[in-house]
Amino acid sequence: MISRLGLRVRIFLLFALLAGAIIAAVAGGLLLGYRYADVPAAGNGFIAAAVVSTFAILGLTVCVWLLFDENVAKPIQRLAAQLRARTHADAGHSDELEARYLGDLGPAARAVAERLGGEAAGALDQATARLQTEHEWLTALLSEIPVAVVLVSANDRIALYDAQAGALLSRLAPPRLGAPITDYIDRKRLAAARAEAATTAGEAAFDAVDTNGEPCLGVRLRPLSRGLGEMLLLESTAPAPSATSARPLVFDFELLDRQNEGSVTDRPLPDLDFVVLDTETTGLEPERDELVQIAAVRMVNGRSVAGEAMETLVNPGRSIPPQSSRVHGITDEQVADAPRVAEAVGRLHDFARDAVLVAHNAPFDLAFLKRREAEIGARFDHPVLDTVLLSAVVFGPHEAHNLDALCARLGIDIPDERRHTAPGDAEVTAAALCAMIPMLQARGFMTLREVLQQTRRHGRLLQDLNP
Repeated sequence: MISRLGLRVRIFLLFALLAGAIIAAVAGGLLLGYRYADVPAAGNGFIAAAVVSTFAILGLTVCVWLLFDENVAKPIQRLAAQLRARTHADAGHSDELEARYLGDLGPAARAVAERLGGEAAGALDQATARLQTEHEWLTALLSEIPVAVVLVSANDRIALYDAQAGALLSRLAPPRLGAPITDYIDRKRLAAARAEAATTAGEAAFDAVDTNGEPCLGVRLRPLSRGLGEMLLLESTAPAPSATSARPLVFDFELLDRQNEGSVTDRPLPDLDFVVLDTETTGLEPERDELVQIAAVRMVNGRSVAGEAMETLVNPGRSIPPQSSRVHGITDEQVADAPRVAEAVGRLHDFARDAVLVAHNAPFDLAFLKRREAEIGARFDHPVLDTVLLSAVVFGPHEAHNLDALCARLGIDIPDERRHTAPGDAEVTAAALCAMIPMLQARGFMTLREVLQQTRRHGRLLQDLNP
């Protein structure tokens, strides 16, 4: 019967109940006062009545608040989070937008979400198909060019490289979209080549050198028109390593306009480079256990970069307990010839330079990495985001925030064979981050600093996970 009443009637009845209960408490207190007013041993009966009435009113207020919080406030918060997920992440299903005690709000929200979702899906499918066609066309075109090509923006960031260039750059550092070109080419040699190209209004040639100062790449620099940056044509001075993955072309032309001004914490979230990582270990105690697998994927401009990922098994230097192998499927035989822990952690540090680190329950993974800082001669001093805390910011602290629950809310599928593997969990964590970035912006949290401030409010969630 009550479920058929409108929202306004329900709220009215709730506060009518509160008013009636307060009147009853006061009346009861007055009756108690009159009853004991003439009893000397009882003291002033009205003082006792006032005390009883006060505690009764406080108790009733708390009860009503709990009812309101459970049946109105939390459902509204949950409904808002689900609407954001459908609006910004194309996630969830219409029957998930439940608001049992909120009258017509639930059905109205479902109708709006379905209408907007249908329109957005159509536009997104068209845009995706067009971009895919353009990507395939550009890839085919550049694949016919028999030189290694790198496109550098006006602020020295890599905006495009092909498979040949990726293999050559890997001699100097892991190839990374959005990385400073000075991670690969000496700043002074680059400046001299630019000065020469400006003087001759043509191209300038020079050699890039490795860490030992030996020439390893021939470079021809050609300035682009309209101040967009320059094209680097790379030529190997020795046989080039073959590309280790299908990466015919990696690019993001939005990087040509990115300024990267100001501190990392004050930049808008889409302007940040993220490295999303996950690890598998011999156990759950970072002080005693060891890594057996590391995986990471890079995100640029709020999107995962196809082809830019690292994963490696790790030889922990000890036996892997059977109970751990049952979780991640990694055995002693599989890691026998794998890199040692320090080498694998060093590779991850190179891959993650200049990026914001992201993980689900980040303190756990970082504890294993930080133990190796002295051995690799570098610190993991990157800014860190934790998707457990981001989930709490977006969906509220009272929801479940494990990786399975988060992906279910965002409509992200986790194949069974990929779950509890470092590459699989890193991929879905990156997908969750991609989905939550526009949701965070929609709530007004535009920069890394603002997001970090919000996540600190939910730090207790991580304390509970890592006692």
